[in-house]
Amino acid sequence: MAERMRLEGRTAVITGAAGGIGRAIAVSLARRRCNLALADIDEAGMAGTEDLVRAHGVRVTCHRLDVADRAGVAAFPSLVAAEHPGVDLLFNNAGVAVGGTFEQVSEEDFEWLFEINFWGVVRMTRAFLPALRANGDSRVVNLSSVFGLVAPPEQAAYAASKFAVRGFSEALRHELEGSGVGVTVVHPGGIATSISDKARVPAGVSAEEVERKREQFRKLLRLPPQVAGETIVRGVERRKPRVLVGSDARILSAIARVLPVSYWKVLALRAGK
Repeated sequence: MAERMRLEGRTAVITGAAGGIGRAIAVSLARRRCNLALADIDEAGMAGTEDLVRAHGVRVTCHRLDVADRAGVAAFPSLVAAEHPGVDLLFNNAGVAVGGTFEQVSEEDFEWLFEINFWGVVRMTRAFLPALRANGDSRVVNLSSVFGLVAPPEQAAYAASKFAVRGFSEALRHELEGSGVGVTVVHPGGIATSISDKARVPAGVSAEEVERKREQFRKLLRLPPQVAGETIVRGVERRKPRVLVGSDARILSAIARVLPVSYWKVLALRAGK
């Protein structure tokens, strides 16, 4: 068994740090005395995260960053280097959602989602990989989703992006084997965050239909973010290549392995009952 990764005194970069899973990861790391460079477009939310982690006596910096901004991401490592002696962990957590069928979702919204959910991960990884390689014991942690394991209807854009994150992470892990840079891909199940409330909605869908579908999703988002954050950080400490967060993620992963083509028929039948 590989030696556990020691997080005390290390430095982690976290995108999407203003709330939800990103905030929970930050708090779990701070409890372990890991220093933090927080990034998000929501500066007020990020300030709230900063208040929580400073209580643990760690060094924390906040950076307004849109991971869809190619130039901003490319310049970000230099900004972090000016405040921290190095980077040991990169958590690519920022993500958005778009509801609706493939035919309902516009090309513009599909591309907007991919710029954040997938290209943001790729660009951040490319930007920080030299720094991660330099220290000899580091880790990239990419947030996929349970929808990177199964692909339900009306989630074509989101599932496509999260399957892409999964494939990118697995290939990158193989490429970096022996380099000192590990890669973890995370598949959270239904975490009680605001992602469904903030999801973009296709034009032409009634307000009643939007609220009905959001309520359906809210019922599935049960696991507290704090539990998710702790599960992810423990997985990183154990150098796990894949972390499944929540019993729903573990169950769906098993079903998809056994029934890789027909899993949705089974799940739909169970839901009908």
